[in-house]
Amino acid sequence: MVGLSSNPMRPSFGVTEYMQEAGYRIIPVNPNETEVLGERSYARLEDVPEKIEIVNVFRRAEEVLPVVESAIRVGAKVVWMQSGVENAAAAEKALAAGMVVIEDACILVEHRRRAGELTR
Repeated sequence: MVGLSSNPMRPSFGVTEYMQEAGYRIIPVNPNETEVLGERSYARLEDVPEKIEIVNVFRRAEEVLPVVESAIRVGAKVVWMQSGVENAAAAEKALAAGMVVIEDACILVEHRRRAGELTR
C-alpha cells in the first residue's frame, strides 16, 4: 500500500485494517513510517524484499506516475488507484507493461461488494 499512514483517521489506515482482517498481507510503502498495523514500512517499492502482486496507491493523482514506474520495475501485476485518483499517463504506462489498472475505486468497497455477491 503506497502512501499508507499510521494515523487511524486516514482512509489508508482503515482500508488496510479491513483488508488485513479479511486475510490479506498488506506491506506499507511510505518513507515517513517505520511500521504500520504490525508491518514494517519501506521507503520505496524497490525496497520491499518480497514479491508484490497489487500496488494499491493512496497518493495524489500527480504522484502516481513514479509509483507506476516502480511497480513496473518490481514486476507487480496490478496498479490500483484509490477513490478519487486517476492518472491517464500512468494508467497507459502500466497497461503497456501488461499490468491490470484500476482507477478511482476503493479496494475495501470492491472487496465488500464482491464478498457479498459470493454469499448470495
